[in-house]
Amino acid sequence: MLIDGESVVDGGDGTIEVLDPATGQAVAHVPAASAADVDRAVTAARRSFADGRWHGLAAEERRRILWRFADLIAANFTELSHIDVVDNGMPLAFAEWEIRSCEAWTRAAAGLATQIFGRNASTMASGGGTNMHAYTLVQPVGVVGLIVPWNAPAGNLMVKLGNALAAGNSCVVKPAEETPLSALRLGELALEAGIPPGVLNILPGHGRVAGQAIADHADIDKISFTGSTATGKHIVRSAAGNLKRVTLELGGKSPAIVFDDADLDAAIPQVAMAIFANTGQVCFAGSRLFVQRGAYDKVVAGVADFAKSLKIGSGFDSANLLGPLISSKQQDRVADYMQRGRQQGAEVVTGGGLLDGQGFFVEPTIFANVHRDMDIVREEIFGPVLVATPFDDIAEVVAAANDTRYGLGAGVFTRDVNKAHSMARAIDAGNVWVNCYGTIHPSLPFGGFKESGWGREMGAEGLAAFTETKAVYIQLEG
Repeated sequence: MLIDGESVVDGGDGTIEVLDPATGQAVAHVPAASAADVDRAVTAARRSFADGRWHGLAAEERRRILWRFADLIAANFTELSHIDVVDNGMPLAFAEWEIRSCEAWTRAAAGLATQIFGRNASTMASGGGTNMHAYTLVQPVGVVGLIVPWNAPAGNLMVKLGNALAAGNSCVVKPAEETPLSALRLGELALEAGIPPGVLNILPGHGRVAGQAIADHADIDKISFTGSTATGKHIVRSAAGNLKRVTLELGGKSPAIVFDDADLDAAIPQVAMAIFANTGQVCFAGSRLFVQRGAYDKVVAGVADFAKSLKIGSGFDSANLLGPLISSKQQDRVADYMQRGRQQGAEVVTGGGLLDGQGFFVEPTIFANVHRDMDIVREEIFGPVLVATPFDDIAEVVAAANDTRYGLGAGVFTRDVNKAHSMARAIDAGNVWVNCYGTIHPSLPFGGFKESGWGREMGAEGLAAFTETKAVYIQLEG
């Protein structure tokens, strides 16, 4: 663990065995933080915030240090990429994209550190003949808890951490117990970059212990959490103790919608990788495919052929575009959903099975002949499982796309610009991609509608989530 700038090798909750999902074999052991460990880290973070060792620096100095942090991420690109392949099982190409994104997000956060401004409201506050100078101050929230999932360990951390540090906060991070290694390495690089001890504390640990302690802690001012909707609801209940601010990036059951006027040859690989990228372990995965009836057979057959062509195995083999699921527990979960799909009458177009041998592998799977009440249609599976449905007109597909408790992402494939804009407006999702899927840029916000979360990450909105705004009124003489 990293607490107050020091490496801590003993955790009060024992140890965590870290497995390589491609082999099922242990690759590391890390300490598991207890509630007492969390308290030590929060105390260190609060002390660092109180004495201003980070937020008290000039904004230009915070920018310089964060830029140096991004330089170190770039300098350690290969190591960080390989850590997440071993830790998560993802293909190396996906891990490399993730670490490049970490660098980009950190540089964007560095720039935002000098773009935190209040506003002069003296004119509005000076009515009635008073001589009033009024303005707003934008300040860091204080001590923030960052709880990170396992599906993109480094990336999910840096999306949160960059803006939290840019705003001047002190941080307590809990990486997922399955994937703690890249967070610990990034913590070392942060210290090397010049982030003061105590400002960033990293605690591997179990959610039920360390995560719960962070959610409950009375001296944490805000939590930013990415993970399941069920856990997000639990955090909201726990945060009520001291009314912590909460940002939640939760689950999804996102639609990919293909109209018959789309460039189908271009759309087919896009909608395939919308669900199969990172073995479907993506919060905004395009897990529901809607195709206009005239193109339905061609698109479903094309996606099925694409799925059959995917090579599956270790992420270190560049020929493999699909890696394992994160754990045997997740493999069992996905297998259970596929079995329920069959039992409820869905047709398996391709896949539907597990791979023999070491590791937690599952075939890329497509179901057809589905209806809205099936579990595989309603619930987030978090695996490479796609459900396909034909539609006839815009009104029908909008209603079907919005018929979910989630609202994180949506893809629309069409050559008709009017249709593209109309669909972007009509779909209840925080992110809409037209003739592409899953594009993310650090200047734009990311988040969801409905049970896909609260608030936004990245961009100016992501920075604002880590600040408080104060109104100041000064009565002047004369």
